[in-house]
Amino acid sequence: MSNEPGKYPFTRGIYDKMYRKKLWTMRQYAGFTSAKESNKRYRYLIDEGVTGLSVAFDLPTQIGYDSDHSMASGEVGKVGVPISSTDDMNTLFNKISLDKVSTSMTINSTAATLLSFYIILAEKNGIHLNKLKGTIQNDILKEYTVRGTYIYPLKASMRLITDTFAFCENHMPKWNPISVSGYHIREAGSTAAQEIGFTFANAIEYTKLAIDKGQDPNSFGRSISFFFNSHNGFFEEVAKFRAARTLWAKIMKQRFKVDDEKAMHCRFHVQTGGSTLTAQQVENNIVRTTIQALAAILGGAQSLHTNSFDEALGLPTDHSATIALRTQQIIAHESEIVNYIDPLGNSDQIEELTKKLIVEAEDIINKIDELGGASKAIEKGWIQNEISKSAYSYQQSVDKKERIIVGLNKFNDDEDGEINLQKIDNSIVQRQIKKIETFKNNRDNSSVQNKIDELKLSAKTNDNLIPSIIDAARADCTIGEIADALRYVFGEHSYV
Repeated sequence: MSNEPGKYPFTRGIYDKMYRKKLWTMRQYAGFTSAKESNKRYRYLIDEGVTGLSVAFDLPTQIGYDSDHSMASGEVGKVGVPISSTDDMNTLFNKISLDKVSTSMTINSTAATLLSFYIILAEKNGIHLNKLKGTIQNDILKEYTVRGTYIYPLKASMRLITDTFAFCENHMPKWNPISVSGYHIREAGSTAAQEIGFTFANAIEYTKLAIDKGQDPNSFGRSISFFFNSHNGFFEEVAKFRAARTLWAKIMKQRFKVDDEKAMHCRFHVQTGGSTLTAQQVENNIVRTTIQALAAILGGAQSLHTNSFDEALGLPTDHSATIALRTQQIIAHESEIVNYIDPLGNSDQIEELTKKLIVEAEDIINKIDELGGASKAIEKGWIQNEISKSAYSYQQSVDKKERIIVGLNKFNDDEDGEINLQKIDNSIVQRQIKKIETFKNNRDNSSVQNKIDELKLSAKTNDNLIPSIIDAARADCTIGEIADALRYVFGEHSYV
């Protein structure tokens, strides 16, 4: 095995020149209140220098309810942007060139529908699908373990994942149809080794299912991407990213017999650790975010989001989001780190930590294999239980002051001054709700019903569902109506 950057097993980086040739994509995760307000934030961030957009969706959008649904009451626009229709998607990307920007969408249960809305927007703007660059998270397995924004039973959800794989492979070669997320696993309280192990166990499950459906891992493997967390354990985090690259390359080569090197690449986006931010002495979070961002870059990330210092209290303001972006820009343009490839490589400490994390993650994957794979381990509650135990152990160490959190359990005498927080304007939210009501009244509702009926019929077959979802969206069916059609056929997931 090579120890050079750009060579298997890619421990030192998936590219031989790394940031000497091209910087990582700088993203800032954003979305709130309405499509119009979120568009303003995106355009502001583009003007300030972001090189990729990252869309946060509100909870109703994530679980397939329109903004005017009773289940959406009180949640519209709160934790992300509400997108109920192609009209909302058009507003969200107004005056933004889809063929010039890379868009990441953090969406899972309704990922296929949001991708369809994006596709229709591109068509309206005369942009060919082969020019679209970006990612949908589309990682449903971790929803059953740590996030909870699932809709359908697991088997039906997995079908939507692999249907998306196949559609993107045939029509959207520059689009990543999945970003397998360790981020939320770590936010739920896992260790670094568990973050890698559980993430890759999920990725193995997706890969196996895609192969069972006749897809070639040498092909779709090129478009699998990952999403990791960066916490405060600086050296452990650097080692974690190196370990992840090494382990995924071995999994693809040895387990799935992949010989295309690009299909062995563990390409990943990193977000700094939201759960590490404190509501006390919030400006300390700028330091935490900087440490975590440095770990991500020294670990070889392809894309990075830096959290804003006020996110323990509310959604970031323009001011706090700009500071978070400037943190990345200072690292990129002032630190000179980008001149060096894996500069901590060959450090005894880093190499030992890397090896240790690989062994620990492999043990976790082997245990999940014994349980029958990730889906079976989730159904048995094993993964959830392991994460809960780690989270409890961590919290105990904080409560006992064995682990010091500055401003929280030590050095906590200073009082914070007044913090200017991002406010959600309820009158704008009400206009968003009224907008979808008007949209439904002004469309051809007989055509909508026909397309919903066709989608239900398609869901009862083994056909790829993505074309039917696109057809429904093109006829102005909403995200809630499409989700309800699939609920009618698939049912809903329940642990009861």
